Amino acid sequence: MNKIELIQVLKDSNGLSKSEAEAVVNLFFTKMADALVQGERVEIRGLCSIFVKKYSGYTGRNPKTGEKVKIKPKKLAFFKVGKELKERVDG
Repeated sequence: MNKIELIQVLKDSNGLSKSEAEAVVNLFFTKMADALVQGERVEIRGLCSIFVKKYSGYTGRNPKTGEKVKIKPKKLAFFKVGKELKERVDG
C-alpha cells in the first residue's frame, strides 16, 4: 500500500473528501517526521516503533581506489516491527 492508496482507504471508510483524507495522512506523517528530527521515538503499539540511531564519524576506504575517506557522523531512522504485527505477518 502506498500513500495514495492509504488516502483512498481513509476517504472511503470514513466518508471524508479526498482533500480531508489527504490532510489527515500528511499531518500524521509530518508529525512523525518532526518527532524523529527532534530525537524522539515514535511508537505505534502493536505495529512498530521508529527511532533515530546516531553514528559517529570514522575512516573508511574507497572500494575502487583503496584511498582512505573520512565518513561524517550521521543519523539514520530505524523501523522496529511490533510483536502483534510480527505475529500477524508470520501467522
